[in-house]
Amino acid sequence: MTKTRNSVLALLCAALVAGCSDNENRFAFDGKYFRTKVKKVDRQRDEFTATVRGVSQSFEGARGAVLHAANGYCVSTYGSSDIDWVVGPDTPADQLRIVDDTLTYRGTCPQAQ
Repeated sequence: MTKTRNSVLALLCAALVAGCSDNENRFAFDGKYFRTKVKKVDRQRDEFTATVRGVSQSFEGARGAVLHAANGYCVSTYGSSDIDWVVGPDTPADQLRIVDDTLTYRGTCPQAQ
């Protein structure tokens, strides 16, 4: 778990640095650029869906991009990259639903008690 958390934090730091510059320096996943979007569910900030378009470019790249977007949402909203997944990176690939070349993850950012 610590190794995964450190990897996620390193990814987030790299993305933050990349996000401070122009579009030519966007963060690529598996050599491709993806459009991601994170939205809260039913007006609850802790529950969210994260989507990535262009899955056909690279399935693994799309999974990395949507995970990055979800982690960024929880970090900016709650200060932690911890996520309780409903559908996410641990979901087997054959159980993920891709509609119109878009992959959707769903999860909850645990709130501090």
